[in-house]
Amino acid sequence: MSQPHLEHATSVPHIFDRAIALEPQANGTWHGHTSTDYANMIGPFGGVTAATALQALLIQPERLGDPVALTVNFAGPVRDGGFEVRVRLMRSSRSTQHWSVDMVQGDDCVINAIAVFALRRPTWSATEVAMPEVVAADTLAPVGNIMGVRWPQCYDMRFARGGLRGVDGAGDNPDSLTHLWINDKPPRPLDFASLTAICDAFFPRLFSRRAQMVPIGTVSLNIHFHADAATLAQQGSAPVLGVAQGQIFNLGFSDQVAQVWSAQGQLLATSQQAVWFKE
Repeated sequence: MSQPHLEHATSVPHIFDRAIALEPQANGTWHGHTSTDYANMIGPFGGVTAATALQALLIQPERLGDPVALTVNFAGPVRDGGFEVRVRLMRSSRSTQHWSVDMVQGDDCVINAIAVFALRRPTWSATEVAMPEVVAADTLAPVGNIMGVRWPQCYDMRFARGGLRGVDGAGDNPDSLTHLWINDKPPRPLDFASLTAICDAFFPRLFSRRAQMVPIGTVSLNIHFHADAATLAQQGSAPVLGVAQGQIFNLGFSDQVAQVWSAQGQLLATSQQAVWFKE
């Protein structure tokens, strides 16, 4: 069972570990509670919710290997307060497992997730995409309080390209491409749970494209992990580079494709989102 990372070498868990903490219940479910540190406009930051779903699998004693893919469907808004997490192992072989996770509040299933875990083995490897050339994170100024919500304050964010048009006062942008250095604040060693949250830490592509702010929400998030636990451990608490762009905005929905790179140029994860917006 995974142990929480410790902040400043004390017994106090990092705010992220407190946010994704789950307690086993007598009926076989797990109990959690939303974190005010990661509060969003409505409910909690979706990345922490997705990380909580993955954490429910990472702590399973039957869990095999490392996560390969995670799909989280946001069926409804997560209300501030407690929730129940139900986990089911759907199929297991000698090298792969398929899991299902439901997050429930009262009678409402607010999150449904599926995940694939596997034992990774050394094989031939090649990466056909390239990490963009950007200036180093320590040459950029961290962004301040953004959009009046709390969760961005839990990250050190430094934009190398792109920003929030509705926040920085600029006009519409011809594209939604963003290059963003990001790591937890206070610093925390990277692992699968925190990488999951970072995959959702890009602001909506619509807000990078237009100065107009409208109601918006992710309906589905898919993450593919391209590193094992040992590789993530080597990253420590150093910032990673996120690259995100929307491909289409149409009929009330848009998408987002993203990559997360180590500072050394290793592709750690890729993700896709379907996003609802209203106007």
